[in-house]
Amino acid sequence: MRNIRGPIFTLRPYELGIQETLGKYTRYVLPGLGIQIPFIHITRVRDIREHTMDIQPQSVITKDNVEITVDGIMWVRPTADEASIKRTFYNIDDWKRAIIQLAMTNLRQEFGDLTLDESLVARETIATNLQRILNSFAVEWGLTVGKIEIRLIDPPEDIKRAMHKQKTAEQERRSMRLLATGDFEAAEQQKLAIIQRAEGEREAVIQVAQGKAEAIRLVNEAAEKYFVGNAQTLKQLEMIETSLRDNAKIVITEHGISPTLLLGSLPVTLSKEKNGRKASILP
Repeated sequence: MRNIRGPIFTLRPYELGIQETLGKYTRYVLPGLGIQIPFIHITRVRDIREHTMDIQPQSVITKDNVEITVDGIMWVRPTADEASIKRTFYNIDDWKRAIIQLAMTNLRQEFGDLTLDESLVARETIATNLQRILNSFAVEWGLTVGKIEIRLIDPPEDIKRAMHKQKTAEQERRSMRLLATGDFEAAEQQKLAIIQRAEGEREAVIQVAQGKAEAIRLVNEAAEKYFVGNAQTLKQLEMIETSLRDNAKIVITEHGISPTLLLGSLPVTLSKEKNGRKASILP
């Protein structure tokens, strides 16, 4: 804020003011060139740009009785209309100090409603709530709180160490879980590979068995087709072979050789005629 007492003055584009005549408000002053009567008029000027203001670090007690240190930053400006500019002069003596004290008081209240764990993840929520509360009061002072940021949430050292240990344990637990998951997936893949290999072997066995069955079928068909009429001849040949090996007697006819068993141990030669054909029995 600055007060102008000279006869000619200029307000810059980011300034607004009020003019008093003998200590009484008379008019609203806009940017540009102005004229007044010294000692009768005085022009009070307000910078309406946003002002960056620090919320100093302070200790607060959380809902679970943990003492932490917090601070923040906020952006505040006088509202750019006649009524608001008048309030910044007549409703509050030092608006910057007033808004900072209000912010610190309500910041303690916001953290007091939360536990430590909730506070650590609620920066945006706290900032939003604090901005809403400050604006509800600041309107009476002709101010607008544009934004608030919570910068520091600092627990005690012993709490930090405990949190660090907890975080380390959590990371180890996650690592073990990932390792176990990897082992399980590897076992599942190995199991699947074994199943697939067994399926392949089973299919191979089935194909081999089917091939053998087909071969047997073909052999049976060939036997039925080509050897049915020769079965008796084959049997006779087997009997002749057995007779010769055992020194038995055989019968020779015009139809071929027929083995026979003759009673007695002496060799006998027989011959007879049947239907005009002769047959001989030889020793």
